[in-house]
Amino acid sequence: MTSLAGATWPELPSRPLLVVPLGSVEQHGPHLPLATDTRTAEAVASEAVPGLHGALLAPAIAYGASGEHEGFPGTVSIGTAALTTLLVEYGRSAGRWAGRLLVVNGHGGNVDALRAAVPLLRAEGRDAAWWPLTVRGGDAHAGRLETSLMLHVEPAGVRGDRAEPGETAPLRELLPRMRAECVRAVSPNGVLGDPAGASAAEGAALVADLAGRLVAAVREWRVDPAGRLVG
Repeated sequence: MTSLAGATWPELPSRPLLVVPLGSVEQHGPHLPLATDTRTAEAVASEAVPGLHGALLAPAIAYGASGEHEGFPGTVSIGTAALTTLLVEYGRSAGRWAGRLLVVNGHGGNVDALRAAVPLLRAEGRDAAWWPLTVRGGDAHAGRLETSLMLHVEPAGVRGDRAEPGETAPLRELLPRMRAECVRAVSPNGVLGDPAGASAAEGAALVADLAGRLVAAVREWRVDPAGRLVG
């Protein structure tokens, strides 16, 4: 039994590791679904859980802090303060029966909430951590990286005929204006990168690599002061 949603309470192992995908509902350019971050977090967590003894995969938390994308229809952000509260209360409740809590985060905008909530849970005596889906050298948003992931995870959701490049300048150059004016000010189509060259094969390799890294990090279970699982 590896799924919390499909279990009955007597079937649950004692003090399991509860793995919780965390995503967002936000624009991902004209070609990717609004639930892209949630789907990718679910996919990586799902692939990792069978390799973790006594782990349970929880239903995803589908809403996050996505205020930077609110210039586009479809984006639904609950903000950092609300997400922080949600994560704290989730951890307090699940901590009554779960031995460990791990949040697998698929959206960068959720990081401030995770950095606030998880250290608080740990200070209260709960063994919680979070781990981000990060790929070195990947573009920032709705480009080749996320398009490849979705071609593997949910290919029917990718509108390949609508894929187009967006703003391709380095994220560090775009961040000041994005923070002041949101994503639409720097990229009218919502893409930060270029989806050209994306493939399902690349997406499968990315999911496998991320899941392998996640399993390795859980087995070591080293948590930094921000509550992030190292590795």
